[in-house]
Amino acid sequence: MVNQPTVLLRYADAGHLYATWRWTDALHTAEAAFFPQEVVDAAVAELSAALPGIDGGPAAAGPGEPAILDGVEAALTTGAFADYDRELALGRTLSRALIPHGLALRLDELQSAGIRPRIRIQPSPRIAQVPWELLAGDPEETRLIEIADVSVLAPAGVAHAPGRSARSWADTRDLPVVAVLDPRVPGFRADSRLGSVLGRMRADAPLAAHVAGLAGRLRPFADTPVEMFRRTDVDRDWLGGVLREGAGRLLYVGHATAAAPESGEGEHAQLHLACTADADGHAPVLRGHRPLSAKDLLLGAGRYPMPSRVALIACESGGDLRFTETLGLATAALLGGAELVTATRWTLATDFAVEHVGAEGRPLQEAVVAIDAAHDTDDPVAAIGEWQRGRLESWRAKRSVADSPVLWAAFSTIDTAAVAGAGTGPVTPA
Repeated sequence: MVNQPTVLLRYADAGHLYATWRWTDALHTAEAAFFPQEVVDAAVAELSAALPGIDGGPAAAGPGEPAILDGVEAALTTGAFADYDRELALGRTLSRALIPHGLALRLDELQSAGIRPRIRIQPSPRIAQVPWELLAGDPEETRLIEIADVSVLAPAGVAHAPGRSARSWADTRDLPVVAVLDPRVPGFRADSRLGSVLGRMRADAPLAAHVAGLAGRLRPFADTPVEMFRRTDVDRDWLGGVLREGAGRLLYVGHATAAAPESGEGEHAQLHLACTADADGHAPVLRGHRPLSAKDLLLGAGRYPMPSRVALIACESGGDLRFTETLGLATAALLGGAELVTATRWTLATDFAVEHVGAEGRPLQEAVVAIDAAHDTDDPVAAIGEWQRGRLESWRAKRSVADSPVLWAAFSTIDTAAVAGAGTGPVTPA
């Protein structure tokens, strides 16, 4: 959008929650607000109760495997995201707890004028899982995504890290697309915890058709679209080699294991490629498999140079925002050279989980298609926002679990686009 108004909204935890915001056409003027701790904590607790959970932790094996489905199934059947009216009420609760009144008035003015602004949000760790797109007015049903394009503002320490060299989309858009699609993880059966995310792929499936449309651009090479899935050769050595050859985009669809926020060690988050136990790296071996950790990526920036656009479609792949020191998978991709990363806030619902609760559709495949297509445009944030508005329209009209925002609101896009003079963060009263 030409001359799209943009606001930078930053939050800080200091008992209470503090916020500052600046419009990019008036960066010298900052406004501030605070939200009482008890109000914020109650809203966050209500959100947490609605999200898919994994009993026993993401690293659990064996007996923990069914808990993954149990946690997602509960979110799809009994949680707030399973019912439109309850989800709307949650959106209103979060809005009252988190959106400054002065900013809300300005957004109302822009909406009345038919102007859609861009909101770039830097959440504090306490509110890192908030689905900002769903925040709702009261008594209206209008959601934030309907009146604004929403993205996450990368921390200044990441965007301006010494030695970071971002790869420009304008310069690299015609380079190959590196696609790691549901890799076969050594030591884990297709129906196990680190088994297939997408299930048996068919040539007429939405994602297979999308892959077919990228023929000639994709790495690795494959004779048919279906052969791009469940590969055994997409390990860290292959990934590093193909990235060093030059890439415009990286699409990863598979498993991620987030570090527990209370550990303070976001660098231990993991991607699960087709790496055997013999692979070198900092993550411990799981059965016959060594995960690729954020620490591996952070310490191997030269080995894994990231393209301009990165999509990490895996459970809580953006979990590093829940840490005071953001050193996780999304951060590693940004520090490795990405300008923009789309990752997830919480555990994803798979198509199998949706089918298991009696709904129809392939919402996860359709989400992958939408996000990958958006990353091929000049403005991925706007394109993903348009897709999410379409999903919201279906959710409002049909109220089917297949349209629930438990999946499509899990995605957030972290943007490092520079804003001169924007400052580094919120000012919190002593």
